[in-house]
Amino acid sequence: MSASAKQNSTITVSADLQQQVIDWRRHFHEFPELSNREFKTSKTISDNLKALGLDVQTDIAHTGVVAMLKGATPGPTIAFRADMDALPVKEQVDLPFASKQTATYRGQTVGVMHACGHDNHVAILLGVAHQLNEMKDQLSGNVMFIFQPAEEGAPEGEEGGAALMLKQGLFKDIKPEAVFGLHVTNRLHSGQIGYRSGPLMASEDSFEMTIHGKQTHGSRPWNGVDPIVTAAQVIMATQTIASRQVDVTKAPSVVSFGAINGGIRSNIIPDEVSLIGTIRSFDQDMRANIKEKLVFTAETVAKSQGATAEVKIKHGYPVTVNNPTLTEKMIPSIKRVAGDDNVMEVPLVTGAEDFSYYALETPGLFFFLGVTPKDMPLDKSASNHSPRFYVDEPALQVGVRALTQIAVDYLK
Repeated sequence: MSASAKQNSTITVSADLQQQVIDWRRHFHEFPELSNREFKTSKTISDNLKALGLDVQTDIAHTGVVAMLKGATPGPTIAFRADMDALPVKEQVDLPFASKQTATYRGQTVGVMHACGHDNHVAILLGVAHQLNEMKDQLSGNVMFIFQPAEEGAPEGEEGGAALMLKQGLFKDIKPEAVFGLHVTNRLHSGQIGYRSGPLMASEDSFEMTIHGKQTHGSRPWNGVDPIVTAAQVIMATQTIASRQVDVTKAPSVVSFGAINGGIRSNIIPDEVSLIGTIRSFDQDMRANIKEKLVFTAETVAKSQGATAEVKIKHGYPVTVNNPTLTEKMIPSIKRVAGDDNVMEVPLVTGAEDFSYYALETPGLFFFLGVTPKDMPLDKSASNHSPRFYVDEPALQVGVRALTQIAVDYLK
């Protein structure tokens, strides 16, 4: 597997390495594993990295793998991250390597599929490790390869993902000067790359809300406190948080309710109503403000009706922010690989990513790699997390070349 790139030249990937990346991707796709259960995936990764002679650490945050490649001369350390976990989704794509795996999720037997494309991320980063290992005599510095479990969220009652890797000291001994990552997407055609300087992906917080009233007969509502009517008023009042109480010119935000449950009969006003929902924001200060206002609004509206509101917020992933200086520095490297016409600024994404934790510790750059076939309209392609999510495999070599180019140009 030969690799070629002199400083200031464009990375190329040998046909052998391109095929190896595809073979790795197909293997991981056929044998996916859920969050914090990526045992076989982790072993395959660590075996490959050890075979390269890299310094490899395993069992970080349960199944995480971290490897270090040292360049020929001293210099800064940079990091690349790939996530490893799959989703509880039954695959509906007709492929010879389609997943037939099952697992237990929340007490149920479910299909397991790399419906978000993490199999591609792992294969791409393994390809980058192989390519850079052949080029290490050209590097002045070190490369940290992070293979991370549980990006989709740890199972209930467990810790996991980027937060746990950092908690266990990932950047304690060697803190990288910059961290990079990519994510495959159906929203771009094969080989296209999308980026955005500054905020890229939203923070994600979920909440549970219980409105406590007083049960009474439906024909005599004045004898009780109606939590259903109160819940309706809370829902409407909280919609003004995003539309009227935070600066919409600074960054967009969303407060959405996903479920409301209460009552059992048409003529009984129940004691309580439960609601669940999500908060999305693109600014860390605004994120904190919205959570405070959500609690205040729910409690105040409930009190006005003689009810009480109990709000529990589960703090999720922070805003994923691309460091503007790092982005400006490295986008020319990406354009050199993909071509100017194939690299574009993308809109804000209301989905969330735990790459955000790394970018809070050190400057980060996260971008999207298109994997929808060029002859397929984007609006006809299945999205990430769909059981029909499909990847055009030639796009993978663009990902390998882009990350390798970033490393070579940064460490030259």
